[in-house]
Amino acid sequence: DPNQGSAAPPSAEEDGGDEEEEEEEGEKEKEREKLPPIPSASSAAAGGLERGAKNQFSTFSNFITTINQKKEGIGNRNSPTQLVIPNIKNVRDLPPICLDVRQKQRISIDTLPQELKAPIPPEPSLPIRTKTVKDFQDDVEKAKSSGDWKAVHDFYSTTFDSFLEINAAFKKDTNSPFNTIEDSGINAKFVNVVYDALLNTPQDVQKSVLKGIINGLLQEWKGPRTKDDLRAYCILLQNPQFSNTSTYVIYAHLLRQIAALTEADHHFLVHWSKKISQKRFKPLVDRLLQFISLRLFPAKPEEFPPMVKCTWWIPSATKVLALFNAANSLISPPIISYTDFYNSTLDHIDLMEEYHNWQCYGNSHRFSFCQYPFIISIAAKKVIIQRDSEQQMISIARQSLVDKVSRRQKPDMNMLFLNVKVRRTHLVSDSLDELARKRADLKKKLKVTFVGEAGLDMGGLTKEWFLLLIRQIFHPDYGMFTYHKDSHCHWFSSFKCDNYSEFRLVGALMGLAVYNSITLDIRFPPCCYKKLLSPPIVPCDHNTLVGICDVTLDDLFQIMPELAHGLSELLSYEGNVEEDFYSTFQVFQEEFGVIKSYNLKPNGDKIPVTNQNRKEYVQLYVDFLLNKSIYKQFAAFYYGFHSVCASYALLLLRPEEVEILVCGSPELDMSALQRSTQYEGYQKTDLTIRYFWEVVLGFTLDLQKKLLHFATGSDRVPVGGMADLNFKISKSETSTNWLPVAHTCFNQLCLPPYKNKKELKQKLIIGISNAEGFGLE
Repeated sequence: DPNQGSAAPPSAEEDGGDEEEEEEEGEKEKEREKLPPIPSASSAAAGGLERGAKNQFSTFSNFITTINQKKEGIGNRNSPTQLVIPNIKNVRDLPPICLDVRQKQRISIDTLPQELKAPIPPEPSLPIRTKTVKDFQDDVEKAKSSGDWKAVHDFYSTTFDSFLEINAAFKKDTNSPFNTIEDSGINAKFVNVVYDALLNTPQDVQKSVLKGIINGLLQEWKGPRTKDDLRAYCILLQNPQFSNTSTYVIYAHLLRQIAALTEADHHFLVHWSKKISQKRFKPLVDRLLQFISLRLFPAKPEEFPPMVKCTWWIPSATKVLALFNAANSLISPPIISYTDFYNSTLDHIDLMEEYHNWQCYGNSHRFSFCQYPFIISIAAKKVIIQRDSEQQMISIARQSLVDKVSRRQKPDMNMLFLNVKVRRTHLVSDSLDELARKRADLKKKLKVTFVGEAGLDMGGLTKEWFLLLIRQIFHPDYGMFTYHKDSHCHWFSSFKCDNYSEFRLVGALMGLAVYNSITLDIRFPPCCYKKLLSPPIVPCDHNTLVGICDVTLDDLFQIMPELAHGLSELLSYEGNVEEDFYSTFQVFQEEFGVIKSYNLKPNGDKIPVTNQNRKEYVQLYVDFLLNKSIYKQFAAFYYGFHSVCASYALLLLRPEEVEILVCGSPELDMSALQRSTQYEGYQKTDLTIRYFWEVVLGFTLDLQKKLLHFATGSDRVPVGGMADLNFKISKSETSTNWLPVAHTCFNQLCLPPYKNKKELKQKLIIGISNAEGFGLE
């Protein structure tokens, strides 16, 4: 699906969008008479085009604006026939273009300057071009040594003059149509060599390329796009000249045309893009991200046309980025990390306005970055989720207050919180009772009280409650979760039970942790979070299955690697599977000492596994283990999580991002922790503190994780980074013979004033390596 990675809207009210005003164009009439000037280029190797004179594109942008106004003046809203195509505010759902409408609304080609008319061949057949990579490289070398760039100039100006010529030069075989998604037919090596050489050519060569691209983009399109047109778009997108702001007006129009292609055309571009190497793919993505950032926050605003004149720039670029994101997610492993699509510039815009636009208008005519959540960073998503949570908390608390007052009861502050009172001796059962009884209050701010203990919950008691509960529930003796040593993760026990409410409690705990910004020390495999978002919004019909998702052998590898390895051996076995393995479509599981059998399909015990059906057997087995055998447990867990976290903001999240919100990020930066640490009884210049950081920064990653776990209860970092830990080192006035102590609930380390570095290192390693079971205070 080319729209993979786009978030469906919570609602899709139609919104007509603002009609743009018509303007006078008399003063711009003269501009149409000449070809837009091409910005000067630098032949420096560091290259690209000079950002130089600020007005170098003014005539081109005026020219484009003129066509825009002319087009809008005659009411043309839908034709993609010229450089100026639909005002794409909603880039996901473009209206279908009907041929007769296009005919009626097309601008006459006579309104364009003579030089910009493109010949319209009745049946385009490609000219024959015989230049090879070697020929081209020889020409460049000769030009460098002789200073005569004519042959190179001629090649560039001819090749980029039209889409036809681009195909003639770069198509592997001019006589073959190449109209499958498997092969774009582009000679990628030649394209790369030509582009790599471009930035080191003289200015007039670079100008000729841009001039040709303008000609190509101004073609009069007859009917739907051919595969040759798509090839040309694919090649033009890779032009490194578009990294320079002075070419952005041309780049914007290229992006606009690509964004307006049909879904079928996008499908081809996505599949062709997934074949691009990582070295070439990442710069394409970075270029689009930079284009969006600089349009939002231009370093030199005068370089670009006014924002009101080009509202379509950002939607077009984001739509094209969505095609690359879709291509990236089609491959396993992906070409680049999903985090490479984040645009951190968006952390500085009004995210809640984006979110509300998306909620109110869905995917109608009002563009919102939330339609394309892959571009929003996890930090920005956390802000959206927390603000959304706060607004829900406030509205629920306000409702409670109104109810009290309307019943003429005296309001008290406690009603604004989710107050959980538990006994340490009955932690799980009390917590279950409290959360079940106060289901209507789950979205309020959490406050925990331990019965019989004085103390206000300023955050420490809440964290302690989470730590103790998680430790108890995930203990192997408790029987709810199985710990797999090979993969270091927990998975749901498939034992049947009468009441699944404890699984609901664990789901609610995870939801409360996200809601109250607490990081939990939970080790679930990635597919758990995939299941948690299946679907991301709880279905209204309670008969709809939840927590069921497509699972593969890769998912099983992350939980039970040995079993997954055995199944993969079965798939690649070259002998006779039926005779050698003697298996049927039946699995056996031990439950409380009794072996039970389950059929993977009707009459499975009578169907032998053969070379022909082994793929189906493996798929059904994996589905049984990860979906069917734990359905009730996981469904309770799913409903628990969503009872707290129900929010349209979940539609914005990938499974990996939910995991980071719940458990924090595994990437440690101890230098960042050092910068944000607070001290009590110590100065950061004290000898003991200097020894401490020298030791910690020299630790292996494993020891650094142990230290973090010892001091905070988790070896992972919150979404906001180390600064969000509020880590504190306090002076312990005990003897230096003592080991360090941690108050995990407050992320506090109590450190005796050890006299030398060796003693500090020794005591710290002993403390953090043996803390399991007594590190909590």
